[in-house]
Amino acid sequence: MRSRYSAFVVRDVDYLLRTWAGETRPSELVLDPEIRWRRLDIVSTSRGGPLDDAGVVAFRAYFVNQALPGARREVQEETSRFSRVDGQWLYVDAL
Repeated sequence: MRSRYSAFVVRDVDYLLRTWAGETRPSELVLDPEIRWRRLDIVSTSRGGPLDDAGVVAFRAYFVNQALPGARREVQEETSRFSRVDGQWLYVDAL
């Protein structure tokens, strides 16, 4: 989760697509250039340990949309599902 957040911060689309499960991965990903990610808070986790093949992460990601007047801080809240494939964690989808 943290590595994917960091990829959003630096706009690493290749990494985001590479770490997205094939069954839900979009064919392309276009990131909004006006979004500036500021902070990630992990709210909770379920499973996702060394012996698990699936996990769930609830998070809040804070950002500023510079295209909006005043560019105030906003938050994206999501609960995400991940699966481990060949030792690598992949984002599946949001619950």
